[in-house]
Amino acid sequence: MKDVMLFLLPLAIVILLAMPLIPIYRGVKTGKKAKHAIIFNLCAFAGVCLAAIALPLTGLAADATVVAGDGGAGMGYLGAALSTGLASIGAGIAVAAAVPAAIGLYSEDPKSFGKGLIFVALGEGIALYGILISILIINKL
Repeated sequence: MKDVMLFLLPLAIVILLAMPLIPIYRGVKTGKKAKHAIIFNLCAFAGVCLAAIALPLTGLAADATVVAGDGGAGMGYLGAALSTGLASIGAGIAVAAAVPAAIGLYSEDPKSFGKGLIFVALGEGIALYGILISILIINKL
């Protein structure tokens, strides 16, 4: 029974996290459908909160900590994952702002390709710094 719960509970959490994307996919923006989409999102959020409460109560979290080792190593892995993930999100935001400007700059003056490329590369550098910090954290574990 625990093996089934160990599979189904995270699967349910992933499904609940993906549920708010359904109204976005359908293109719901205004009117009565938008009100239903907000209620749909709130129900999905409540389901994720309930699953987060149910996970420690089922005893599955205790099994996961035995596999992961001591708490210090788990926090180190969490820090490495957060540094990579957040740096990648920041790089995505930076590149999303820099690339259209670089394309516009290149379309007006093709000689300025290198200048526009520098700004795009600076945004990508943020992700590389996050990966570097993750490698340093994991080497210390």
